[in-house]
Amino acid sequence: MMRRVKVGSKVFNNLVARGDQGKMRLQKKVSGILEKVRTEGDTALIRYTKKFDKVELKRKDLRVTEAEISGAYQDIKPEIVSTLKEVIDNINKFYKNQVPKSWSMKHDSGVELGEKFVPIEKVGVYVPSGTVPLVSSVYMTVLPAVIAGVKKITLVSPPNKYNSIDPHILVMANLLKVDEIYKIGGAQAIGALAFGTKTVPKVDKIVGPGNEYVTEAKRQVFGYCDIDMLAGPSEVLIIANHHANIDYLKQDLMAQAEHHKGLAILVTPSKKVFNALRDDASIKGYLIKVKNLEEAAEVSNMIAPEHLQLMVKSPKRVAKNITNAGAIFLGQYSPVSLGDYVAGPSHVLPTGGTARYSSGLNLRSFMKSSHIISYSRKALCNSAGWVRNLTKLEKLEKHWESVSIRCE
Repeated sequence: MMRRVKVGSKVFNNLVARGDQGKMRLQKKVSGILEKVRTEGDTALIRYTKKFDKVELKRKDLRVTEAEISGAYQDIKPEIVSTLKEVIDNINKFYKNQVPKSWSMKHDSGVELGEKFVPIEKVGVYVPSGTVPLVSSVYMTVLPAVIAGVKKITLVSPPNKYNSIDPHILVMANLLKVDEIYKIGGAQAIGALAFGTKTVPKVDKIVGPGNEYVTEAKRQVFGYCDIDMLAGPSEVLIIANHHANIDYLKQDLMAQAEHHKGLAILVTPSKKVFNALRDDASIKGYLIKVKNLEEAAEVSNMIAPEHLQLMVKSPKRVAKNITNAGAIFLGQYSPVSLGDYVAGPSHVLPTGGTARYSSGLNLRSFMKSSHIISYSRKALCNSAGWVRNLTKLEKLEKHWESVSIRCE
């Protein structure tokens, strides 16, 4: 049954601050795993794989072989391969529009400034594989990296009971020309990517969702390498008024419950919607009644959801008031499931309220920029007075001398 929540109540404030809770025990446990991987390398990976995944590996087994990849094609249905290729095409079309261009501008005074964009060289992709293979996480993370021009992509995923990785994950990774695939999961896999081992290469950035151990490990290795985000449980907030189809609403809220610890929130100014769902025992989540759609947008911005659905007559009008959301789905026929699988944008999105200051995985997640600065002698000397004033203020005399010697 949906839990009714008042704006400003303790429960509401807990929803807004849902990503702030620390877990000291988890932090300590993950820290221990990472330290063992850093100091013991492959030996620690093999030990933790046996402990957590119940799979015994030797060092030579860590990397997936070409024969295993070829065999994976025999284990999946041809129509699945066809579907995966269609989805790849969809996502390609979206991300090709995000490619940033290097630029420059010139001043008459002899100053040229600009920005140069280059791809990150080495990226590690984590793909969860618990009870079912999350194939969508492969293409949602790898494809933007490929289009950005990343030179080397390493994928890691926990091994199954057959001492391999699910064939659907292997086929998708192969279709996207992933360079290397390793049978490791959990915090130990994140450690291997961040520190490198004799077998697993060190990367410059780690992307991809995972459980709380993976997320905590990513938090702790940030600095050794970059990470995409700290993704928590999946979440959806739906703003709906009397124009919304009640049956669609129910299904969208129940779909969220399929995620482990999934969070579903319905915000509505409509008595009709509120009364239709307030006592429905089949739905789990939170129900928030507001005065109007303007307040609904304010509430949504405070919660900053991963997925936001606008099931109203004029969703674009409401969307103008939205500032904090990972992805916004407009109208009755744009359920979150489309974004999860086929629409195009990555489903790796900010959770736990982090949409207040961060974005979903995108092409720029795999690129970095360098500022370009070029001055003529005349331009340098024209700026010398400003430099002199500021170096005096900050007492950095040698900084001034590096300019003045060029203008003598």
